Amino acid sequence: MDVFPDSRRANSWFDRMQKSGYRLTEARRAVVDVIASSDRILTATQVFDQARRQCDSLGLVTVYRTLAKLEELSLVERVHQSEDCHAYIAATPDHQHLLICQQCGRAQFFSGDRLEPLMIEVAQTSGYHISDHWLQLFGLCGECQ
Repeated sequence: MDVFPDSRRANSWFDRMQKSGYRLTEARRAVVDVIASSDRILTATQVFDQARRQCDSLGLVTVYRTLAKLEELSLVERVHQSEDCHAYIAATPDHQHLLICQQCGRAQFFSGDRLEPLMIEVAQTSGYHISDHWLQLFGLCGECQ
């Protein structure tokens, strides 16, 4: 899914966060470790539950603030879910789309789409200037079927 092994990804994120002036506490490091090593979409509550195993003083506010900073730095992507609150996953450097298992939360990026004709048609009929898109497909992965 990513070009970095988990520890290298987390270290790369720590560097980016520090360069942007974000102080790295034990709690913030725990949040980064959890989201950087996951192949599943995670809600803030799930990140909190897992990161608390590394840092028992972690607060939910720290999770939300850290996720917001990671999203601001384009290190994570927000995943919109139909039933639950949004979740997060490590971002890819390229334009990619997501396959998401509705049962276990496993996520897989894929590239390639043929949305250009649709985007042109929507732009012409709506008057919008469309600058970007993001596609999420939901279903069941091979293990959950």
